[in-house]
This record gives sequence, structure tokens and C-alpha cells, in this order.
Amino acid sequence: MNWISDWALPKVKAIFGGTREVPDNLWHKCPSCEQMIFHRDLERNLHVCTHCGHHMRISANARVKATLDEGWSRIELPKAPADPLRFRDQRRYGDRLKEAQQKNAMDDAVLVAQGSIEGRKAVVAAFEFAFMGGSMGAGVGEALVTAAKLAVLQDAPLIVFTASGGARMQEGTVSLMQMPRTVIATRMVKEAGLPFIVVMCDPTTGGVTASFAMLGDIHIAEPGALIGFAGARVIEQTVREKLPEGFQRAEYLLQHGILDMVVKRHDMRETLARVISLLREPMPLTAPTPDLPALPAPDAVAETPRPA
Repeated sequence: MNWISDWALPKVKAIFGGTREVPDNLWHKCPSCEQMIFHRDLERNLHVCTHCGHHMRISANARVKATLDEGWSRIELPKAPADPLRFRDQRRYGDRLKEAQQKNAMDDAVLVAQGSIEGRKAVVAAFEFAFMGGSMGAGVGEALVTAAKLAVLQDAPLIVFTASGGARMQEGTVSLMQMPRTVIATRMVKEAGLPFIVVMCDPTTGGVTASFAMLGDIHIAEPGALIGFAGARVIEQTVREKLPEGFQRAEYLLQHGILDMVVKRHDMRETLARVISLLREPMPLTAPTPDLPALPAPDAVAETPRPA
């Protein structure tokens, strides 16, 4: 068999150009139905499984691109203090933060953009779950405050896509203080008479759910999104009861009045445009009643004297 390896294989490789490197990310496995999907088909379908319709997580940039019309612009956000507590566990928090920034090309876990949705002005803030689990630290709080101020300045509705594991514990109390800070930001938008719309994506948990995410004028969620504060196991251990099937999922919350609607990703842009139109554009007045011909005056009727 030496002639095959020593003579035949080198000849074949010389003819066909040798071994070609094949990228390892051409196919993606659906976490729900476990079917393999070609990466281009998955991108064209907005990262929704073509077999079972499972909504996979997407980047903040892809979400903004799928929501806003062409020509949208990304907003430069103020710099937040990095590693205010000089926290360290197995690694320094500053090193983790720099790694996440380089990997996602973002300063923190929220991207803010301005543009329009089917011609209607809007300011969008989208969480990036790949950035340290979309955790909310000082940078995220600064981004949401900036988005709220921009919405008031532009006289445009504020739309926030949430995908977060909660507060960023590496920043301690600084992270927890972003909860009331983001609540104040939502009040700025509402006091200006502008719509505040929250779109909850998978997952939306912890301090994000416990603060601004539940204060929207309209609450929308993607199908199957996990939404809650504490995890299911923690709740079961606390109440010592078995939770119902589908607990903390978008469909369950819709049935129990927590959400206004559950919208598929392909229909999200159209739905947001319709909601903005209903909340911002005045309804047309009822058509005036056509003039009718004047009726003749009724004949005078003599009053009958009452008996004494």
C-alpha cells in the first residue's frame, strides 16, 4: 500500500490543488429541533429555524439592521468608568471587559441607533447578549439614559430590545443603581408624551426585568422568549411547588396578561410601525354628514285648555 501514499496521493493533491481548508461555521444546529441549517439560509431567515421556527439569538447590530430603514446611524455613547471596584475573581474584570469589547466591537452591552421604521422616526436601543450575558452595568445605564434623552430631543418613540441576564455583579452597587437610573430614563420619555416600547427577547431576566423592562407602554415579546426575575429552580425551591409547564415563557405571560402581544421576528418591523402609527399619528376625523334638505315647519297645534 506504500505506492498509494507515496505516489498516488501526492499526484492527486497536485492535480486538485492540495487540501482545502473548510470553515467550521458553515452549518448551524438548531437548539430546538437539532436540524442542521446552512449559515446563509439562517441569515436570510433572520436566525429563525427554517424547520421548526425556533427564534435563535441574534446580535444587537443585526437586530437594529432588521428593524430600522436603510440609512440609520449608530449613536456614540459616553464612556462609563471601567472596573470601578477593581474587581477580580479568576480573572480581572477589566480583562474580561476588554475581551468582550474586542470580540463584539462594542463599548458595552447596548447599541443605540436612530432612524426610521417604515418612514416613522424612532430611537432603538438593543442589548447584545454575547457581551457578558447582556448584563447591566454603568455602561448600559449610560446607554439607556442617552437613548431616552435622544428620543426626547428627536421627538421620537423609544424602542428597547432586551436580552440580558440581569445586573453585572462585577460592578456591585454601581450595577444595582442602574435599575432606578433606567426607571428615571423611562419617565423622561413618558413625561414628554412619547411612546416607550419594550421588545423582550430571549432571555430577559434579573434586574432588567425588575426595572425598566416592565414599564413600557407596550410590551412585546418574541416567541419562546424566557422572561422573568429569578430562575425556575429558585422559585420552585422557594415556594416548594412544581411550576406549570411553559412558566416564564412568552406565550404563558401573554395568556396571563403580562404581555400585550407575541410577535414573530419576520413581523416585528411591520408591527412596530403599526404601533407607532396608532400611538403617534392622529386618527382621521369622521366624514361630515351631508347636508339634508330643510323640512317644512310643523303646523301649529292649538293647546287644549285643561279642565278647571
